[in-house]
Formats: sequence, C-alpha cells, structure tokens
Amino acid sequence: MAAVFAAAFIALYVAHSVGDHWVQSSCQAAEKGLPGWPGRLACARHIFGLTVTKCAVLVPVVLLLRLPVTVLGLALALAVDAGTHYWADRRTTLAWLARACGRAEFYSLGTPSHPTAPATATGTPAAHLGTGAYVLDQSWHHLWLGVAALIIATV
Repeated sequence: MAAVFAAAFIALYVAHSVGDHWVQSSCQAAEKGLPGWPGRLACARHIFGLTVTKCAVLVPVVLLLRLPVTVLGLALALAVDAGTHYWADRRTTLAWLARACGRAEFYSLGTPSHPTAPATATGTPAAHLGTGAYVLDQSWHHLWLGVAALIIATV
C-alpha cells in the first residue's frame, strides 16, 4: 500500500507540474479567475487538460508497475483532485482562504498591493520569480495530490 501511495503521488506530482505549467494555455491562466461564466469556463478547460495530463502519466505508471489499484480509486482520486484544483484556481476562493487563515499579507507578497512590494531604485515594479498567491496555490494543490494518492492506495 505504501509503494502504491508513493508511486501514485510521484506520478500525480509530475503530471501536475506539467499540466499546470505546460499544458495550461496563457488564455486559461489569464481568464480562469474572471467572474461569471467566462472565468468558470476557462477554469474548466484548464482542469480538463490537467486531468487528461494526470491520466496520461498515471495510467502507464499503474500498468507498467502493476500497481494494485481500482478504477473506483483512480476515478475518485482524480475527481477530488480536479474539484479542489478548480476551487483554488478560481482565485477568489483561495484569496478568501488566505485571509481566513491570517495569510493575506503573504498572499499579496510579490504584488504591488504588498506593503513591501519589490521595486527598482526608480520606483517601478521589480522583476521577481513569483508571488505569495502562487506559492499558496501550489501548496494547496500539493496537499490534494497527497490526498488523491492516498485514495488511490486505499480505495
């Protein structure tokens, strides 16, 4: 069971990274947080591509390593992962969670709204490698990848 969990988590983690950064289109990334149907549809398209990517990585791992998993466990894990990913990627939901947990300042890190926003000597925004929102987004997804791997290993 532990080996199934480990293999499933690694496969999901790799596929998540590819699906979230290579498969997701720039349009999906820009629009998935918009209010209303345009945002919902952009986010749904992203989740579809992400889930297909996870299947494309996970199924060969399961077959080649002959992992004792069930179709129900795989389907449930991918559904939980997709639902929680969609929830966070709508953006207002994750921002709300950050505020509720007292992490609003960290969420805004790397943006002009942060109290110590990165700036150049001339006062223009400075380049940086990411934001607090991105870090919280990815850590949220990693948590649910672990839950999904646990479901795969136990259902």
